Amino acid sequence: MSVPSLIFMCFAGFIAAFVDSIAGGGGLISVPAYMLIGLPPTMVNGTNKFSATSASFTSSIKFIQSKKADFKILKFALPLTVIGAMTGAGTALSIPESFLKTIISIMIVFIGIYTYFSKKLGVEENFTGYTTKNIVFTCTLALFIGFYDGFFGPGTGTFLIFGLIAIYGFDFTKASGNARIMNFTSNIVALIVYAINGKIIYAYGIPVAIFSIIGAKLGTQFALKNGAKFIKPIFIIISLLTASKMIIEMLLK
Repeated sequence: MSVPSLIFMCFAGFIAAFVDSIAGGGGLISVPAYMLIGLPPTMVNGTNKFSATSASFTSSIKFIQSKKADFKILKFALPLTVIGAMTGAGTALSIPESFLKTIISIMIVFIGIYTYFSKKLGVEENFTGYTTKNIVFTCTLALFIGFYDGFFGPGTGTFLIFGLIAIYGFDFTKASGNARIMNFTSNIVALIVYAINGKIIYAYGIPVAIFSIIGAKLGTQFALKNGAKFIKPIFIIISLLTASKMIIEMLLK
């Protein structure tokens, strides 16, 4: 470990957490940054999960305090998120992630374009109540995204935010609050699996986590202060950048 690489990672962790707490997609920044400094590929996911978990915990607490979390939904979603994350993290330790990337990148492109052209999507709250149908959709979303976050990760927040807006008609601020808590749940579960299997480099993980906490706190304050109209364009940009990165990686292989 070199001092310049540690400084670089602390800066990347701060930016990743700031962006992730607003619109998801922090892994778009942090995962490539860990790879750029030469971290062993087997250690990238685990070390990134360590700092990402610290950041998602910080933003989750802030969203809860601001009453942007709906525990009537989360009580159904979180157990499925745990199951998905455990399965995904276990799978990531045994098989490559390449087969998922094509499907994920196409889905994220669709989300970004659809959100851009749907001018009212997520700008105003259109929540009409709870039904058996939307609870089932929520549980399905939680299971799938929990698996994906445990398995790979980048784009998790994007999927969760878009899914909650589509299912419940939330605005971006409320969707971000609930997504943060679901994301923290999948992060902590995956982190435990990686830690048990010795896939975390704490010399990087701990200092980057400290800067990630600061970034998450500032990003959450920005989201709560500026609201859905400011979150939406950031969400669209992060969606398309995440998909572009995945597509470029696949084309270069």
